[in-house]
Order: sequence, then structure tokens, then C-alpha cells
Amino acid sequence: MRALTVCLREHCGARIKTSDSNHMKLKDRVAVVTGGANGIGRAMCERFVAEGARGIVIADLDIEPAEALAKQLGGIAVKTNVAKESDIEALVARAIEAYGAIDLFCSNAGIGTPGGADEPNEIWQGIWEVNVMAHIYAARHVLPGMLARGEGYILATASAAGLLAQIGSAPYSVTKHAAVAFAEWLAITHGDSGIRVSCLCPQGVNTNLLRKSAGGPGDFLRAHALEPSDVAEAVVKAIEEERFLVLPHPEVAEYFSRKANDYDRWLRGMRRLQASFKSSTSNAQ
Repeated sequence: MRALTVCLREHCGARIKTSDSNHMKLKDRVAVVTGGANGIGRAMCERFVAEGARGIVIADLDIEPAEALAKQLGGIAVKTNVAKESDIEALVARAIEAYGAIDLFCSNAGIGTPGGADEPNEIWQGIWEVNVMAHIYAARHVLPGMLARGEGYILATASAAGLLAQIGSAPYSVTKHAAVAFAEWLAITHGDSGIRVSCLCPQGVNTNLLRKSAGGPGDFLRAHALEPSDVAEAVVKAIEEERFLVLPHPEVAEYFSRKANDYDRWLRGMRRLQASFKSSTSNAQ
């Protein structure tokens, strides 16, 4: 254990210089975006094309708006259920068939659900497949081509809940933490092989997912919500700078630091926040 601690101090404490000349530019690149027909995914597709991407693949279970957006942007749409590995495999194959290679894969699709440990197994399994396994399926099928070329970029959309927690939803918190962990593993394992990784962790964003939430944390997040275009702007900047964490809400970095510096104090604060949500909900009734 002591040897591991020393090793971590030596290697994780060192600063590694990288060349700016190799930083990712979206011009003339090919990007695949899952959950690309709406919300953050749609905004990223639009922004990538505005940045000069030569190819855009809009993957979504809701194929009609995906096809409409693809027509608007000059890309292609692929009906994709990210919970099915065969769909992800077919998506990667279709993108390569259309454009020759994938430079940037945005594993963006996600779902939310309220509840705790007493939620039925099928609820837990359903959100696990979309919020975690979809990232694994994407890496499994997109990495071989990227590693063969010695370059590629993977962006995983998680949530601030993956760094902090989501009051009122154990399944969402657990799966978003797992998504962040898998993105970290990708960056550690393949970062020296030319694979860049970013992990998007916003708080409230004005999307269908947030608009459907009501009461408690949902009201708090809506009050401070960003537009999807703001998130897409943060994503583009992070990709160009090859930053791992993409934090459209900069205060999340401060909260994350507080959590790390004093975990017990942070937990007490989160309990107080939870109590305030319950109190406001009771008063509203």
C-alpha cells in the first residue's frame, strides 16, 4: 500500500507538457453524436457543423427529428437504441461507411428517473444500460479504429450528479458516477495512445429531461439552467483545449473541491439542502 501511495504521489503530482499543435480542431472532422436529435446533442451537432466538421452523424431513437436535423446540417441520421450493443456497432459501421473514419464520438444519450434503493430491478437495469453500458459499447466499437490511426476523441456526457450527487434519485446518481469513472479509465488507459477523452458534467440544462422534472431539485436546477447552446460552446472549448472535465456551470468545480476537502461537511450540507427541498414542497402543498 505504501509503495502505491508513493507511486501516486510521484506520477499524479507531476505536470506533463503537451504540444498545442496536436490539439483537436473540429474543422474537417467527422463527429458522431448519440441522443443527437434534441437538447444538448442537437446543440452539439449544430455547433460542430458551424465549426467546419465535414461529417456529422446524428444517432437517436427518435428518428424523425434526427432525419430533419441531418437534412438541415447535411449529415446523416441513424436510428439507434444505445442500450443495445448491436445498435451501437451498426452506428459505428454506418459512420465509417459514410465518412471513412470517426474523429469524435459523443456518447451523449442519457435518461433519468427518481427513486431510491427500493426502485424495481428493471428500473435500475434500464437506466444502467443507457447511462453506463452505452458508453462501454461505444468505446468497444469505436476504439479499435482510433487506436489503429493513433488518434481519436471520445466525449462522454455524464452530469454534475456524477461528481456530486442527485438528491431524490439514487439510480441517476449511481449511473452518472459510473459514467464519469469509465471516462476516467479511458483517459488513463488510452491517453498515451493518442486517444483524448472529455467528460461533460453540467447541472441544469433547459432540455426535455429537466422540463419534465417537478418539485425539489428539479425546481432548483431549472432556476439556474443553461441553454443547450451554452453547453455546446463549453464542449467545443474543452475539446480544443483537450480538457477532461467539461463544466458549463463553473460552480460545480467549487462544489467538487469542497466535497474532496471535507467529505463529511459536504454530506451534512447536502442533507440540509435535501431538507430544504422537502420543506418547500410541503409548503407548496
